[in-house]
Amino acid sequence: MKQHWKPGTMIYPLPALLVSCGSGPDEYNLITVSWTGTVCSEPPMCYISVRKNRHSYEILKKNMEFVLNLTTNELAYATDWCGVRSGEKFNKFEEMGLSPGKARLVQAPLVVESPVNIECRVKEILSLGSHDMFLAEVVNVQADEKYIDQATGKLDLEKAGLLVYAHGSYFEMGKKIGKFGWSVEKKK
Repeated sequence: MKQHWKPGTMIYPLPALLVSCGSGPDEYNLITVSWTGTVCSEPPMCYISVRKNRHSYEILKKNMEFVLNLTTNELAYATDWCGVRSGEKFNKFEEMGLSPGKARLVQAPLVVESPVNIECRVKEILSLGSHDMFLAEVVNVQADEKYIDQATGKLDLEKAGLLVYAHGSYFEMGKKIGKFGWSVEKKK
């Protein structure tokens, strides 16, 4: 038997990301976001949803750029802390001992400690209610070489211990159980 709950956002797990924004060191900020995802593969596009009352909101709106920084079990504390503290009162990079790095195509910094940094340019802001959606084109991706399988040249993010968010809690992603199309592959 199933229980009926009031309508809500129960699509879990979601990535727990550190979104970096700002056009210079005096403006750099980090915000933790889980309302995010892929919306298109050609051109590559994604989104983040942010409440208007967040300190990062105006920085994002002004600069129309950001970097999605995937997080890991090692970044879990910083990820949570950056989500509950305001950049108005704290320099989050300094407080959490994170390094702002130079992105290739956007002014926003990337988080050097992140295994993957996804540089984005905002195409449109949609007001949806409690959050505004920043719809963005992915313009560059940087990946830490220690997570690249030398034999295949592919990312091996299982090694990273990626962080996800589900219903108020953080979890480390588990082991790989298959790959796209494995259910229909011909048996050898």
